Amino acid sequence: MDINCTEKELVIFRKIAQAATEMGMDSYVIGGFVRDKILNRPTKDIDIVCLGDGMALAEKAAQLFSPVPMVNIFKNFGTAQMKVEDVEIEMVGARKESYHFDNRNPMVKPGTLEDDQNRRDFTINTLAISLNKTDFGKLIDPFGGMADLEKKIIKTPLEPGKTFSDDPLRMMRATRFAAQLQFNIEPSTLQAISLHCNRIKIISSERIADEFNKILLSKKPSIGLDLLYKTGLLQIIFPQMVALAGAEYVDGKGHKDNFYHTLQVVDNIAATTDDLWLRWAAVLHDIAKPVTKKFEEGHGWTFHGHEVVGGRMVPKIFARLRLPQNEKMRFVRKLVELHLRPISLSKENITDAAIRRLLFDAGEDIDALMLLCKADITSKNKQKVKRYIENFEMVRERCKEVEEKDHIRNWQPPISGELIMKTFQLAPSKPVGIIKDAIRNAILDGIIANDYDAAYKFMIEKANEMGLKKED
Repeated sequence: MDINCTEKELVIFRKIAQAATEMGMDSYVIGGFVRDKILNRPTKDIDIVCLGDGMALAEKAAQLFSPVPMVNIFKNFGTAQMKVEDVEIEMVGARKESYHFDNRNPMVKPGTLEDDQNRRDFTINTLAISLNKTDFGKLIDPFGGMADLEKKIIKTPLEPGKTFSDDPLRMMRATRFAAQLQFNIEPSTLQAISLHCNRIKIISSERIADEFNKILLSKKPSIGLDLLYKTGLLQIIFPQMVALAGAEYVDGKGHKDNFYHTLQVVDNIAATTDDLWLRWAAVLHDIAKPVTKKFEEGHGWTFHGHEVVGGRMVPKIFARLRLPQNEKMRFVRKLVELHLRPISLSKENITDAAIRRLLFDAGEDIDALMLLCKADITSKNKQKVKRYIENFEMVRERCKEVEEKDHIRNWQPPISGELIMKTFQLAPSKPVGIIKDAIRNAILDGIIANDYDAAYKFMIEKANEMGLKKED
């Protein structure tokens, strides 16, 4: 083999090669598996292209494994998939593609290995390994993909304008590979993305979001996000993020470029967690700064309420990008709304009540919130950063102390709405909510103890103020 494979992978290739030989067809390993093996990246996805019926090859090869894996056939795409232990294998016949201008779904007909390599997005993904008897294990590299891997560049095998016009999603894939591999996009390829960026409009939001998420999950997401911005793709797919870019000056006073600040926060959070939704919270934490920006005489630029407005923007952004409208979205919204709280606490005399409120509002997400807030410290002033970190650690320590003492995380008041209704013979109504909120706030503010007797007494007093009497 011209690439390093495990013994398990070699067994898989030999069985596929045996099946292909018995069927009288040539077969090859192609694409990402070959690329990642050369780069020493972990991979468990194998793509096989054959000169014939890929679905028939999969069914034939499956019979050579024990136990026999299930083969999933996708007739519309002419592909078959099976899983051998933890390795995902996809097989397809070599094909030649042609495109209509207004549709990224190609017209497909059988082709040669060369045709199949021609249709691929980037030279580093055209690399193939022969599984044929005459040259088993030989690397086939017609477009210089190996050289491009060594030079760490991404470029298209054919003229880039045609490659991107045919399938505009490849423009986002270029930025994604740049982020994942920390490669540069070759200049003419990069220029073609800028020239054809409007073609991205024919791609579904789901496919765009999938590529965007892969960029966010890369080791250094800012590489891909900056490329999306500089090529004009981001303006089309996510204009709210582009609105963060630039710094405005009045009377010599300017604010920081919130786009590049956001990229730094995303990179900072990426260094601490693989959680996609926490990375999304980093993307969106300042998203409302453009719409809340004001210049105040004698003070400078302000962004009052950007955390609240930003929280309201989250569901709309998730809906537009076809991201999940569930607890993931609610988690991101909560962190956007709360991201200023820990740092603001560090600027004042921290009371137990303020810490209790933070713990109550953040609940189980307090640790994620603290990660986001620490990632949000991006000043170039080392003394300022040192002071922020020290204050932040003080808040973290106080949270730990109050949590150990009061157990307020995911806490519920000792008096329920049901008990309030039963005590005062009330139906579900506004007065019930007022009393319940008053009890909760009194405990959080340290006015009354966090126990049933104190809360019950407070409930009676509050109800009396409202003209409600306990029913005997």
